[in-house]
Amino acid sequence: MDYVKPEEMLENVAAAGAKKAAASVRDILIKGTLSGAFLGISTVLAYTVAVQTGLDFIGAFVFPVGFVMILLLNLELVTGNFAMVSLAGLRDKATLKKVLYNFFWAFTGNLIGSLLFAVMFVIYITKFGHVMEADVIQKIIQVAEGKTFAYKEYGADGIIVAFVKAILCNWMVTLGAIMAFTSHSTIGKITAMWLPVFLFFTLGLEHAVVNMFVIPSSMMLNSGISFTDWWLWNQLIVTSGNLLGGFLLTGLSLHLVIKDKPAITETPVKRKTAS
Repeated sequence: MDYVKPEEMLENVAAAGAKKAAASVRDILIKGTLSGAFLGISTVLAYTVAVQTGLDFIGAFVFPVGFVMILLLNLELVTGNFAMVSLAGLRDKATLKKVLYNFFWAFTGNLIGSLLFAVMFVIYITKFGHVMEADVIQKIIQVAEGKTFAYKEYGADGIIVAFVKAILCNWMVTLGAIMAFTSHSTIGKITAMWLPVFLFFTLGLEHAVVNMFVIPSSMMLNSGISFTDWWLWNQLIVTSGNLLGGFLLTGLSLHLVIKDKPAITETPVKRKTAS
């Protein structure tokens, strides 16, 4: 059967998380850099489709392309690791030091990749500074302002809103990362991970790595957002919320409910033989 039962699935996730925790800095950085760039590319795809069709829903539907690439290539996405690597720690397959080590270097790699792609995106979308009227440019600026100025306007209440949206976001993202382990087939993995990721993007929730691309690229496109606006009114808040959502609502909760439930095996039935 293609379907993997929850007990086996969670053990596979924990084993994968343990490998991530034990990886070298070089490998985590390279994989993290690729992940940051891939999410930036899929974000541009989503916004381009949205402005071309006039339907944000269609843009959200195509966004998971980048996430699928990351999961199938076993790269490093810090938001997914907030559940997967944490689960390895909860199941004594990785030390706390190794878990935090992975978080730090995956976050760093994601940031590098996001910024590198942001620079390349701005170069090509503006024809190296000669064109600033593209619809997708305005879309990115609008979204980035909603991720910073909109929260700043409400002060402490804005911080709470951003934090809650980040928790909800990574609840969905980490479910996608873990649900990919419910299937042995490629198409099964893609379908399983696609659904919750599509959901988070449709609802306009806050994802730390997506924001590593969206906000800096808008700054390069003269949005007026400052470095302080980016980090104090979004990045730090959202990363914290993503960590809490991924660890608490996915990693810890699944660890607790499945922890002591071994896989069920059928006992063969003895048949009576004719004497």
